[in-house]
Amino acid sequence: MLYSYISKMSKDSTPVEVKILIVDDEADICYFLSHNLAKRSFITSFAMTLKDAEIKLQTDKPSILLLDNHLPDGLGINFVNKIKYKYPDLKIVMITAHDTPEDRSKAYSNGVNFFLSKPFTITEVNRVIDLLIGDAAA
Repeated sequence: MLYSYISKMSKDSTPVEVKILIVDDEADICYFLSHNLAKRSFITSFAMTLKDAEIKLQTDKPSILLLDNHLPDGLGINFVNKIKYKYPDLKIVMITAHDTPEDRSKAYSNGVNFFLSKPFTITEVNRVIDLLIGDAAA
């Protein structure tokens, strides 16, 4: 499911699209996030595996990635190094139910910008997205 909306203005007041890729193997999480972020005029897409995420990263060129850790074809936390090498400006938010101090430390050292534990609220997600957009505009 792909929503197309314009979400913010650049410094010279031209519309800028903010694309968000959601990678989670739980369809309900993908739909929940896509639906709620589209309400804020973000362009959203999702993938349910790391393999599909790689394709979406190439084709959709998102600026923000919401990444689950435990996926059918691997750990998101191990995928971060690879995607940060290819897409150094990509902002990454780890979203996972498996929240340990070790995972948080590894995620941040691999290049994750934020770490959200499941269950999370859409308010928490929106706050993190706003912070990331603010960083990109600065």
